[in-house]
Amino acid sequence: MKITSLVTGGAGFIGSHVVRYLLDKGHKVVVLDDLSGGVQSNIDLRAIICIGSITDTTLVQEIFKKYAFTYVYHLAAYAAEGLSHFIRRFNYENNVIGSINLINAAVNHEIKCFVFTSSIAVYGTNTLPLKESQYPKPEDPYGIAKYAVEMDLINAKKMFGLNSIIFRPHNVYGIYQNIGDNYRNVVGIFMNQILKNKPLTIFGDGSQTRAFTYIDDVAPYIANATDIPDAYNQIFNVGDDTVYSVKELAMAVSKAMDAKPNIQTLDKRDEVTHAYADHTRFETIFHPDTYTPLVKGLTEMARWVKENGAHSSKKFKHIEITKNLPPSWK
Repeated sequence: MKITSLVTGGAGFIGSHVVRYLLDKGHKVVVLDDLSGGVQSNIDLRAIICIGSITDTTLVQEIFKKYAFTYVYHLAAYAAEGLSHFIRRFNYENNVIGSINLINAAVNHEIKCFVFTSSIAVYGTNTLPLKESQYPKPEDPYGIAKYAVEMDLINAKKMFGLNSIIFRPHNVYGIYQNIGDNYRNVVGIFMNQILKNKPLTIFGDGSQTRAFTYIDDVAPYIANATDIPDAYNQIFNVGDDTVYSVKELAMAVSKAMDAKPNIQTLDKRDEVTHAYADHTRFETIFHPDTYTPLVKGLTEMARWVKENGAHSSKKFKHIEITKNLPPSWK
């Protein structure tokens, strides 16, 4: 009998890749996505598509009743970390309440394992490299929301026996990414700006450091996690180890896009200055072969971006707080 898996956010960037890997593994895949960040063309035609939101309790209950899911892969989120300060209610409704709808359904329908993509945003400013053993100190509503869901999953295991696997990916980039989003995914933002002959905008002096991770070093491990018993009820940092400043990234993206570097600095925004993680636990359980070097990953993404052209950038229409909002977001 075929394994049936639900992938929320399956029209989005990471989610669409996870869908493909699951289909290739022989799963029957149902995608639930409201298309607020993803696009339907990202979804593999072999999947069953359900257009709707995880915040729709009735819809969530209906699809769990209709399909006998073995696994849930929860990747749906509004992941604009910096913007989350100014859309607090929207952030918690989508990233917490929507997640709880899924967890409730997973418990009631006795799902074998709930795979959740959290974020290293849960750590906030912490001792580097960031480790799963550290006490999370999220510094923005997005990180707070992700940590709240992590804690709820731990409680659901204790109370109801719901197994989960939690991944904390960071700065993932690659094909199928929404490069038209002004508020997240800096690699995509830079490439879209280059296609539009605009300067690459950097908040502050660009000394912020991150480790940037190619999609192929994340998505297959998320898809395969349910096959690894030792991964159950654990939390994993997942991503690359090599650290770059945002300014260094801008130079690397320009080279990959065959463009002359043109950088414009904006006022510094409230964000964690340095964030990169330790992956010892992930490597011990998943045994990754190699990581994709930044130059190679950017080259692959740049090829896809050039073939598909620039994307229109949309302003977020539901800003709840304008105080201290960066001028470029107004």
